[in-house]
Amino acid sequence: MAGSMLSIGECMVELMQAEGGMLRKGYAGDTFNTAYYARLFAPAGWTVEYLTAVGTDVVSDEMLSFIEGTGVGTAHIARIEGRMPGLYMIHLKDGERSFSYWRSTSAAKLLAGDPDRLRAAIEKMDVVFFSGITLAILAPDAAETLLSELRRSKASGKRVVFDPNIRPRLWNDASRMRATLEAGARSATMVLPSYDDEATHFGDASVGGTIERYRDLGVADIAVKDGANGVTLQFGEGERLHIPAAPVSRIVDTTSAGDSFNGSFLARLAAGHRPADAAAFAARVAAAVIGHHGALVAREKLPISE
Repeated sequence: MAGSMLSIGECMVELMQAEGGMLRKGYAGDTFNTAYYARLFAPAGWTVEYLTAVGTDVVSDEMLSFIEGTGVGTAHIARIEGRMPGLYMIHLKDGERSFSYWRSTSAAKLLAGDPDRLRAAIEKMDVVFFSGITLAILAPDAAETLLSELRRSKASGKRVVFDPNIRPRLWNDASRMRATLEAGARSATMVLPSYDDEATHFGDASVGGTIERYRDLGVADIAVKDGANGVTLQFGEGERLHIPAAPVSRIVDTTSAGDSFNGSFLARLAAGHRPADAAAFAARVAAAVIGHHGALVAREKLPISE
């Protein structure tokens, strides 16, 4: 079964806690994390590509080598003179994470700077994934350029997947944030929101309320992630289904819990699995991921795919 997925966004340098108070360097970011887990579980014949922009510096060279080493394609990554990748540091307390960011000169802010390149990349793909963070780092006109191309893809019948991944610190205006996220949803055929974020920033009183709001925005397929409460699916006019969370023996680091769900869920859908089965598997992957440090967990530490 041949196919292709493109994930669009920002990969950053990640600094995480290590033994003895040291810091360990890695590379991560919500849309790249999703691409990483999608690549791990993608069916035979599927390719996963990443679209972003990096600099021409040594750190960018190292990041590209790392991405290639994971099996995620880099053909759609632009290189921009005078820019660098952004950097973030993970702070952990009782397994919950917070972040500090340095991204003022991030090359990824210019990922939509060449509309022709953007269109050419998207047109080649069967599945396109983006997030609210992707939209937040772009200037308003660049965000509209991206959304315009995604709307074209949706109209052409491609699966366009959006995780709102709401990060208010990245937005200078709450009203613009909500309006842009709603525009992102209108550009998508599937959304993968987190209920806590939706309740906080859109006032949803229930998971069902989140589902209905996105249906009103024209989204066909919805999977609402609700942490330990599991995932609720509404695909088309089918039955609304609740998938319990997988058991977690120990929470070490919740970084990338949602991203690992996204990537493994999309990979299982690409392999032809029913949404409920794909979500149950993705829940097991997310449960395993939060038992380890960092955003990207090695394949041998994750559930088998069959």
